[in-house]
Amino acid sequence: MPELPEVEGVVRALQPVVTGKVIRHVQVSNTICTSINEGKACIIKGMDPEIFSDALGNMKIKEIKRRSKYIFFYLNKNDIDYVLVNHLGMTGAWFHVHSLNEITESKFQKHIHIVLTFEEDEFLVYADIRRFGEMRLLHSIEEFPPLLEIAPEPFSEEALPHFLTISNMPKYANKPVKEVIMDGHVIAGCGNIYATESLFRMKIHPARKISRISEKRKTELFRTIVAILQESIDIGGSSISDYRNINGEAGGMQNRLQMYGKKACPICHTNTKQMVISGRNSVYCPKCQH
Repeated sequence: MPELPEVEGVVRALQPVVTGKVIRHVQVSNTICTSINEGKACIIKGMDPEIFSDALGNMKIKEIKRRSKYIFFYLNKNDIDYVLVNHLGMTGAWFHVHSLNEITESKFQKHIHIVLTFEEDEFLVYADIRRFGEMRLLHSIEEFPPLLEIAPEPFSEEALPHFLTISNMPKYANKPVKEVIMDGHVIAGCGNIYATESLFRMKIHPARKISRISEKRKTELFRTIVAILQESIDIGGSSISDYRNINGEAGGMQNRLQMYGKKACPICHTNTKQMVISGRNSVYCPKCQH
């Protein structure tokens, strides 16, 4: 699943190529239309696909921002402001192309679900292999309350105090530290990959209860998470399987990961172990992490 660094990479790539442009036409896949008609949730949320397409037509993209793992497209049409909120889910990807044939990987080519046309030969294409991504067209983010509950951005000054305060709440006391740091109400944008890496660098067992970690260690852990997120942003994110930037290129952070997906610890060479925490496989070194 794309995490904060991957989404940041997409946003940074989108900003210079589509900001200020007008969406002339919107095409939604038959898969989305059929699924929604059958009562199944599929990418477009809270709106009929035909209404979604008509509404986006002739909208101008004023600005694109990231919030946690979400992409916000700030739009305007007839002097009325809108925001298109997109979550990439497990396998969502945007492609800026002049022909759909430029999307060369068949796994994305076969799963194109939304095509925004700017001019005759310029497209912004959303592909999603597993269709777990989401799009919501809103007048403001207040219309979707879960967005208001996300923790502060990890690079902001209020993020560390927020983390320390929230992680000390009784409802988190008996939860594994990994579950806590992957909770978007506690830290924004830290998922399985970067939680795994951060805990390994701190030598903390992923199942250790958050209440058994001192304030000093929690502060160090938070700063490690932020450092790893920034490192990943700088190198283009992690392309573990299906993450691509808008030009179809992979990131480079996967080459620097020390624990995620590893069979042996790079420090002591002990075979790694796995356990399920909060529904996700957690890889750790049984010797180095306590």
